[in-house]
Amino acid sequence: MTPPPPTTAPPGPAGALRRLAVPLGLLGSVVAAFAYVATVDPNEPGHYPPCPLLHYTGIFCPGCGGLRSAHAFAHGDLSTALGANALAVVGFGLFAVVWGVWALGTARGRPPRLDLGRAQLWGVGVVVALFTLVRNLPFGGALHP
Repeated sequence: MTPPPPTTAPPGPAGALRRLAVPLGLLGSVVAAFAYVATVDPNEPGHYPPCPLLHYTGIFCPGCGGLRSAHAFAHGDLSTALGANALAVVGFGLFAVVWGVWALGTARGRPPRLDLGRAQLWGVGVVVALFTLVRNLPFGGALHP
């Protein structure tokens, strides 16, 4: 990791708040999206468009059930969220951890850099591809949304 460039925000609480503008803006957007999905139930037809891949081919994509998972997660129902899309729940947790590390580093004036190499990117791709494959096989019924 290379050292981050020096920040231009002044030290102290005002500078930390200025440095946190982007992380807090992103968090506000994510909270607003979760609030919308928590309010507008994706289990009721007509609120959200259907998944085109599922609609035209009958194949579950890696995102199928993601809105239902987010709805259940927002209501604190972890078992239903995992049943709708386990990969999405893992993504929610991963987002929270990465955002927390980013915000903490940014507040301290040392924002971390996330340098993913080819191996990490391939690893993510393989996990998503395997999740998609298994949930579409007869024995992967537990992963159906």
